[in-house]
Amino acid sequence: MLNRIRSFFDRAADKNADGPLYEDRHMATAALLLEAAMMDGALDETEDASVRDLLDQHFDFSAEELDSLIEEAKERSHGSQQILGFTRAVKESCSYEERVALIEMLWEVTYADGVLHHYEANLLRRIGGLLYVSDKDNGSARKRVLDRLGIEA
Repeated sequence: MLNRIRSFFDRAADKNADGPLYEDRHMATAALLLEAAMMDGALDETEDASVRDLLDQHFDFSAEELDSLIEEAKERSHGSQQILGFTRAVKESCSYEERVALIEMLWEVTYADGVLHHYEANLLRRIGGLLYVSDKDNGSARKRVLDRLGIEA
């Protein structure tokens, strides 16, 4: 039993021997954006472009690093059971204002295709709660996105 535990930690150490390429908040942000984009059942071109544009605007990555981040985030985000870990990473490493900015990014991704699916709205409420972003600030972020995109709700 002890050998199995040791081998588990040895494998984990080998995986991270070179260190993570991205900070947890980068991976968590990318994964949450992808979760929001795919919540309606598909990642269409406009949502994919929105995720890429938002990550490019907020993080200083080369095109190759951005592609790698998105691919790794896609692999890591396999359903709602992962949301808690991603939101915890953001909550622990970001200020309140940065968390509100993330909520705004998430609203932008969910409205990228011009339609808000009820699953997407539910996800944004859950993420807002897990990030301890007030309902008022969550609603204000949504309103800013709607105004910027010219969408009437």
